Amino acid sequence: MNRIVALVILLIPGIIAALGVKLMRDMVFSILHKPFPFLWLQSLTGLLMFLIGLGFIAGFILHRDRKRNKVQSRFQSTNKKDENMK
Repeated sequence: MNRIVALVILLIPGIIAALGVKLMRDMVFSILHKPFPFLWLQSLTGLLMFLIGLGFIAGFILHRDRKRNKVQSRFQSTNKKDENMK
């Protein structure tokens, strides 16, 4: 059950990141979608969606690997608050 929940948690930002890539690709081919009045705004929104989705997935993986002590020493948390959460 935990793996299914983790998959769903990662699917939503993954879909958001994929939609961001699609918006940026459509801007290159001058395809303007309805909610956006300008191509540059569509591209900027796509970039923002891509970065948010990718950042969430990267943070999720980093958090998981920190819990399992599978990261290099420079990525390990030195915050006492994080150590108490184990």
